[in-house]
Amino acid sequence: MIIRNGIIVDPSQKLEEPGTVYIRDNRVERIVAGRYQPEAGDEKEEVIDAAGCYVFPGLIDLHVHFRDPGQTHKEDIESGAAAAAAGGVTTVCAMPNTSPTVDNVETLNDILRRAKELPIRVEQLSAITVGENNQELVDIAEMKKAGAIAFSEDGKSVMNTALFREALSKIAECGGVVMSHCEDRDLVAGGVINAGEKQRKLGLPGITNAVEDVIAARDIFMAAEQGVQLHLCHCSTRGSVELMRMAKRMGLNVTAEVCPHHFTLSDADIPGNEGNYKMNPPLRSEEDVQALIEGLRDGSMDVISTDHAPHTEEEKSKGFSSPFGIVGLETSAALTFTALVGPGLISMSDMVRLMSTRPAEIIHVDHERGTLKPGALADVTIFDPGRQWIVEPEKFRSRGRNTPYAGKLLLGKTVTTICNGKIVYQEGER
Repeated sequence: MIIRNGIIVDPSQKLEEPGTVYIRDNRVERIVAGRYQPEAGDEKEEVIDAAGCYVFPGLIDLHVHFRDPGQTHKEDIESGAAAAAAGGVTTVCAMPNTSPTVDNVETLNDILRRAKELPIRVEQLSAITVGENNQELVDIAEMKKAGAIAFSEDGKSVMNTALFREALSKIAECGGVVMSHCEDRDLVAGGVINAGEKQRKLGLPGITNAVEDVIAARDIFMAAEQGVQLHLCHCSTRGSVELMRMAKRMGLNVTAEVCPHHFTLSDADIPGNEGNYKMNPPLRSEEDVQALIEGLRDGSMDVISTDHAPHTEEEKSKGFSSPFGIVGLETSAALTFTALVGPGLISMSDMVRLMSTRPAEIIHVDHERGTLKPGALADVTIFDPGRQWIVEPEKFRSRGRNTPYAGKLLLGKTVTTICNGKIVYQEGER
């Protein structure tokens, strides 16, 4: 396969220039800089003309919910993989809060076996406690050995601090990664929306920033104590950004992610009692939004992930009595380009670093993913920066339609996704 005439963006090689990518045997063979010049034998290859487009390593989303097993009426790994491919994402990390919970080798193996048949790469996390019940640890060493990419109690925190410390110690022993959902459940107190003016206007119970901040601080210091790699999921507050700055100054092995909805929307954008604006953590204040953007710009925050969380239309029709969560795989790249790259807040190279290169490093696959170096897996996204499009949820490949961006005009779109040297998404094809 030959991808010609595009602008190649690869932060791992400090590369952002026109060139041609040659793919052979499902791997990147080489990159030739400059305008495409035909070579002997090229006529036998599949050729993709990427004129006017960016060509970069396939995106890696560290935080998705595929609802499989147990809630496949919302999403399964097949529909989730199709949604990922449509968004230019070639690797996802699926959270373990399924039904049953991914807390044993049998369930993990079933998912990983089925994932081998998918067009993209699905990595699976393990829960930290059995049934996410905050009482008994999973067999951490066995789950890591069986292929769990990381450990998380996503959807909640391990509130038993002594048990959490024991988990961190065991995860450190086997060289694992902890991905923390930072939420003090005792402080949530039934909250459904950010505490503030909009919350008071709607008469709903609020969630304060401290709900996130106190657990983020706890987890950072405990991870440092136990010498384990920590990643903070879906950070939403100014406090989390400041804590990450502190962690970076201290040289701690801690990274953090931000979701597009948390840097493109604030609670002031909530139109009313509308379920598609209910997510956890909630949309925060404009001050928090600006802090998150600055954290992405200055390197305090490492990654952009989606927290893709599909629900049925019926479930999300109940306003702020609906379950938490929105879908995001099919809009994340365009939202990032529209909100951050287009206005010049970050560069295209920054976007690829935040959405591909750095995520690959965090889950330790950067030797062959998140890069277009020769020998890397041929996971490639072709993105048209000039494409304007309107978000139409009914056209999503995900089973979830729960998005606050319906009808929004976005700039930039994935037009082709290649995984393992094969085209897995082509704009206009179903």
